[in-house]
Amino acid sequence: MTAAAPIATKHKIFSPARVTAIASNTLLELVRLKVFYFLLLFALLIIGSSFFTSKFTFQEQFQVLKDVSLGAMSIFTWLLGVLATAMLLPKDIEDRTLYTILAKPVPRFEYLLGKFLGVLLLLFVAISLMTGVFLVILYARQQDALANAARLVPAQALQEQLADIRAATFNKNLLPGIVIIYLKSALCAALTLLLSTFASSSIFTIIMSVIVYLIGHIQAIAREAYLASQTTTALTKAFLAIVALLIPDLNSLTLVDDIVVGNAISTVLFVKTASLGLTYIGIYFLVGYFVFSAKEL
Repeated sequence: MTAAAPIATKHKIFSPARVTAIASNTLLELVRLKVFYFLLLFALLIIGSSFFTSKFTFQEQFQVLKDVSLGAMSIFTWLLGVLATAMLLPKDIEDRTLYTILAKPVPRFEYLLGKFLGVLLLLFVAISLMTGVFLVILYARQQDALANAARLVPAQALQEQLADIRAATFNKNLLPGIVIIYLKSALCAALTLLLSTFASSSIFTIIMSVIVYLIGHIQAIAREAYLASQTTTALTKAFLAIVALLIPDLNSLTLVDDIVVGNAISTVLFVKTASLGLTYIGIYFLVGYFVFSAKEL
């Protein structure tokens, strides 16, 4: 009588559990790198700007506070996304962790997706904490402005003044603006991940990411200037079109100016901006995966 043959375990083509495990481990590794020092700098910056605006009118106070806070939030999340993502693949290759993971039944797509989701989780935690600090200070400034108004404004105009202060402090534009800031940082992280799949070092990846970031902010101005020129050739127009296709206009992914001046962010504008960011995130990640899957390790 022969022994029964062992039952073969069917390997899943895609496993959310494996992706989740890689993402959580990536998040823990990034947190251990003390990247949250960015949050301390952010808190000190907006607290300092809050004291600086103490002699302004309440409208000017809230405008400056929102401008500084949301601008700093955008810059710090971008830096955090670029620096964290640029270190992922080179560090795993140097530590030989990458070879250990891929030697197991873990497809490259799951590995790369897990790493990217780990960065997205880090950005989500960071922007949530920065938003919390921002809202606390904004609320404190609002209470101070309300107390000053109650003490100085005549009774007949008090209710209108109090309503103006509340309207200038918190409005429905804040949350959509912060969501777009998060998507912009995620887009930059996806681009950095793509660059890291064929880059030779983290330094090169960071430098190229910064260059692309700058191009994304100035390309619209440069394109308008070139197209307005009478000497623009067909080759130049084709080059500008390729640049616009490969690199998104990052200025269009910024709603901070609308928030600061109090312009309403329509649902159409928010959906259009978010869709642009999500589309480029998906494209950059998929291209990065195809490059990574063809790479010899």
